[in-house]
Amino acid sequence: MATGDEGLNARQLEAWILLVVLLEIAPPAIERQLKADAGINLFEYTVLAMLSEEPDRMLQMARLAEVSFGSISRLSHAIDRLERRGWVEKQAGGGNRRHNTVRLTDAGWATVTEVAVGHVANVRRLLVDPLTDSEVESFVRIGRKLIGAAEPDVLDRLDRQIPEILQRNLDGSADPGPPAPPAVR
Repeated sequence: MATGDEGLNARQLEAWILLVVLLEIAPPAIERQLKADAGINLFEYTVLAMLSEEPDRMLQMARLAEVSFGSISRLSHAIDRLERRGWVEKQAGGGNRRHNTVRLTDAGWATVTEVAVGHVANVRRLLVDPLTDSEVESFVRIGRKLIGAAEPDVLDRLDRQIPEILQRNLDGSADPGPPAPPAVR
């Protein structure tokens, strides 16, 4: 078992360098398309996508923060920006004056369904097309291990969320209305 006192060998150092570079270049590559198509960032797209997958297109803020992997503070700022564009609206809930529920508007639905097409194409270009099916499987296994090492509770949340996301996106069971947009994150 490694103690952490030893350095990295050549292959381990190369893996680390590649991870650092990937973390630096992949998010901007994803966000360029989202900015060009709708003027939003990846987190804002994720918020819209998560709302679009709900049958009533509505979630409580705490749940929306959980499924979008953001803090309440970050979510509040994103919701304010999306609300100014008319894509979401806050609703008071539970009899108090705080806005603790967010609903995707029809304009928001139209935006996320339109942007999803380019987003999925971009994700395919960046992740799926360069890899074989076997490499995608390896990527999933490696990604799970790395997430579990960094944040075990996040992996636990993913274990709960991924089956739900797959079901909503792959068998059409989400919205009884128009088909849900692909919610690739």
